[in-house]
Amino acid sequence: MRPVSGMSEPEAVAEWAELVQKVLDANVAYHRDDAPLISDADYDRMKGRLAELEAAFPGIARAMTSKSPTAMVGAAPAEGFGKVTHRVRMLSLENAFSDEEVTEFDERVRKFLGINGAIAYTAEPKIDGLSLSLRYEAGKLVQAATRGDGEVGENVTENARTIADIPQHLTNAPDVLEVRGEVYMSHADFAALNARQAAAGDKAFANPRNAAAGSLRQLDAGITAGRPLRFFAYAWGEVSQPLAVTQTAAIARLNSLGFQTNPLTVLCDGPEAMLKQYRLIESQRATLGYDIDGVVYKVDDLALQARLGFRSSTPRWAIAHKFPAELAWTELLGIDIQVGRTGALSPVARLKPVTVGGVVVSNATLHNEDYIAGRDSRGNPIRDSKDIRVGDWVQVYRAGDVIPKVADVDLSRRKEGSQPYVFPQVCPECGSPAHREEGDSVRRCTGGLICPAQAVERLKHFVSRGAFDIEGLGAKQVEMFFRDASLPVKTPAEIFTLAERDAANPLQKLKNRDGFGEVSAAKLFAAIEAKRVIPLDRLIFSLGIRHVGEVAAGLLARHYGTWAGFEAAITHASPGSPEWAELTAIDGVGAVMAQSLADAFQNPAERAAMDALVAQLDVQPVAARGAVDSPVAGKTVVFTGTLEKMTRAEAKARAEALGAKVAGSVSAKTDLLIAGPGAGSKAKDAARLGVETIDEDTWLRLIGG
Repeated sequence: MRPVSGMSEPEAVAEWAELVQKVLDANVAYHRDDAPLISDADYDRMKGRLAELEAAFPGIARAMTSKSPTAMVGAAPAEGFGKVTHRVRMLSLENAFSDEEVTEFDERVRKFLGINGAIAYTAEPKIDGLSLSLRYEAGKLVQAATRGDGEVGENVTENARTIADIPQHLTNAPDVLEVRGEVYMSHADFAALNARQAAAGDKAFANPRNAAAGSLRQLDAGITAGRPLRFFAYAWGEVSQPLAVTQTAAIARLNSLGFQTNPLTVLCDGPEAMLKQYRLIESQRATLGYDIDGVVYKVDDLALQARLGFRSSTPRWAIAHKFPAELAWTELLGIDIQVGRTGALSPVARLKPVTVGGVVVSNATLHNEDYIAGRDSRGNPIRDSKDIRVGDWVQVYRAGDVIPKVADVDLSRRKEGSQPYVFPQVCPECGSPAHREEGDSVRRCTGGLICPAQAVERLKHFVSRGAFDIEGLGAKQVEMFFRDASLPVKTPAEIFTLAERDAANPLQKLKNRDGFGEVSAAKLFAAIEAKRVIPLDRLIFSLGIRHVGEVAAGLLARHYGTWAGFEAAITHASPGSPEWAELTAIDGVGAVMAQSLADAFQNPAERAAMDALVAQLDVQPVAARGAVDSPVAGKTVVFTGTLEKMTRAEAKARAEALGAKVAGSVSAKTDLLIAGPGAGSKAKDAARLGVETIDEDTWLRLIGG
């Protein structure tokens, strides 16, 4: 095929028309007659050429796209996206922003595995696009889903079928294969799309990533078909048989199956080679023709990946080395104080709008009062002790190209008479004293539930994605209901009485209020009703207790199993009590978190709010991780002494993967102590309490390792 850049429009139209007929005939033969005329590779090649012609010649796209096979998906436009539960979670990646962090990543990997020598890694560009998972069964594309929250994504199958880089059929592939990668838009295609948008009088897209994401999420797949989307494959989810034994070979296998894989992916023998490839990719960033925001490193040996496993939301065997943030200077117009759900007073810079990395920034975090004053939490100078004042010219950057932050101050442009910023000693929302505990870098409002800012932020946390995630009840709706006089929501429990109170309201119904109609109100009530059944870990996280994040909530839920068990234990937990000993023995729970839990459950107002909430719910128990038939599932195990066959970290990860609860100390509830050479007080405690004690070899035989 001739390069598109050397064709005239009449030549392009002629080729386009010929290709359209061939692909249409092939569609009929395959989908209607089950008698394919051409190979899958030829079919994909022709559709790719059609998309290339349409992207290069806007006249074709405007006049004829609706007739093109790239716009025909064989299904009517969806009324909304269905939900897809990923069989294997789509996780995010840990980020690194410096060479030192990359070296530390390698050290952590080798320490976890107990390997002193070098480990091989792959290095590949981190595409700035939209994650997509493609499921093939018997070689046929049956489902495409966005990442969503990692567990549940949107079903965009018909839209994905319009992307030329995505094969419809695979040959010699595993019976079940989930291919994962990134949907993106090239710079040239993005420019052409915006030119078409302008010619049609439509709004231009801000950047290629937004254009790609918006295009993939069109309810009308015909619109998606008219957008020049592309796809790079770089990973996989569920597979019925392994693709290969290394990351490198698995990517090569995906390429041989017909997927586009990034040619800049290379094998590195350690941090020095990884950083060298990072510099090379960074130097080519402006000329690649598509957006990237860093380099991803992955352990190459898939067996080692399996041993390393996962944290709650990221794999231990991969990290994203992000490119340096872009910088810009602008004027600091003011400093606002926001009060969070735990009472933290967070200073926010109100800026004269400035573009940073292609995004207009008007607000940025200032961290805390020490940062504003030019010192760290220990009193050491930062920014050469330069404080930050209203009216200053400040340097702004986007950390990881996401969160805007203030980095520096230009003292040469400081206005005469400017005064140091005085951090408030009382809460700006409720007037309660704002105290700063010793060792804490944050000043906090002491108002608790009487502080409206804390109350509304707790409600926002309650409905957030990792908590109850109620569709149609986001931050905007929470603020509206919180301030609503006739249908107020001041506590989480009141969310679950909304429908009942609305039905009994003799005045204005929700369906008649701004922002709602009969359908949207009914959908909200249905979404709330659906969340009455909630897993224990999500409930614990939703309570917004300080120091208890998603990981800790999962640990607590798996340990106690039920709300009744958890509630009884925390209610009676105090230093020196058996409940306290059990709580602090949970691996990952320390005295600070334990005290925070105890304080929340023993605070009368907090407890009343929890009890009212739980009365509205059906809290589902959370089973321990791992297979039901695992010999250690549900058992509490403790490791002590020196392990010789694997590191302590790997041993704990293996135990948790098999459904065991790993504790940090021995108690009467400990089922098993695994003792290596040098076991000390824990072995004595186990003997005193009659806890079964085994050595490492016996443990490995027990778990089949």
